[in-house]
Amino acid sequence: MPSNQSPLGARPARFRRQRLLIVGCGDVGQRVARAAGPGVRVLALTSSPARIPALRDQGITPLTGNLDAPATLRRLAGLATHVVHLAPPPGDGHAQWWRDPRTQALLRALRLRTAPAALVYGSTSGVYGDCAGALVNETAALKASTPRAQRRVDAEALVRHFGRATLGGLGQGGTRASILRIPGIYAPDREGGTPRARLLKRTPVLAAADDVYTNHIHADDLARACLAALWRGRPQRVYNASDDTRLKMGDYFDLAADLYGLPRPPRVPRSTAQAELPLVLLSFMSESRQMDNTRLKNELRLRLWYPTVHTGLAG
Repeated sequence: MPSNQSPLGARPARFRRQRLLIVGCGDVGQRVARAAGPGVRVLALTSSPARIPALRDQGITPLTGNLDAPATLRRLAGLATHVVHLAPPPGDGHAQWWRDPRTQALLRALRLRTAPAALVYGSTSGVYGDCAGALVNETAALKASTPRAQRRVDAEALVRHFGRATLGGLGQGGTRASILRIPGIYAPDREGGTPRARLLKRTPVLAAADDVYTNHIHADDLARACLAALWRGRPQRVYNASDDTRLKMGDYFDLAADLYGLPRPPRVPRSTAQAELPLVLLSFMSESRQMDNTRLKNELRLRLWYPTVHTGLAG
């Protein structure tokens, strides 16, 4: 739970209420806003004026700005006591393709005045790369193999540096920066949040001998993990934001098919998958790992509402 002590010192009373800024306020960000509680004022950065009415309808204060235009972010300085950063890096085509200039621009703006008390960054489990199905915890070496994941590695480094750089004398004050490494996000009430569409298209999955382990988190549990890290995360700490499921990808789709009463997807060997599956899907099928979420549950004391995909999809 948030501290009763104001992190803003002697500022006027109207500024002493906890103010949460969500950057990247899509589906998960909106779930964070709903779960934040009545004692927190929620603000959200948006680059789309068309989204402003919808955000206001949810009780969220919209702030217009664009992560790709750093000058528009200056108004964020000193506004928020807490920040949840869920915006992705830019896509391919950027000159420094391994960098995340969006995270860099945001953090520079936040440092212009009093830094927030806590910041949570939503990274990806892809930073681990292929682990050959091994169980990985947060101390595992990063072996990001795709440009998308390498940009996340850069963003993580920026966030950690931000947390260290804002510390005062003897390590006091500053920003508690937490990083959540997030696998596949699902939820029945999330657009594209279940395997149903793929099952209806009869998209193949890998044969059992070639299959890979995949990891998941329900969108509501992810939102709660963001808030738990805001209030209880340790400085510059990483958390695997994954549920307890231990399933290979094909078994996950088989489970979903059985729950929905649909045919199980066809299985294909890896040798022919390249000709039958989209490149994006193939990239996910090239990495296999099982995420250890012990730190999430013990340090952040997060009790998952949906500990397995079976409970989440069935709900």
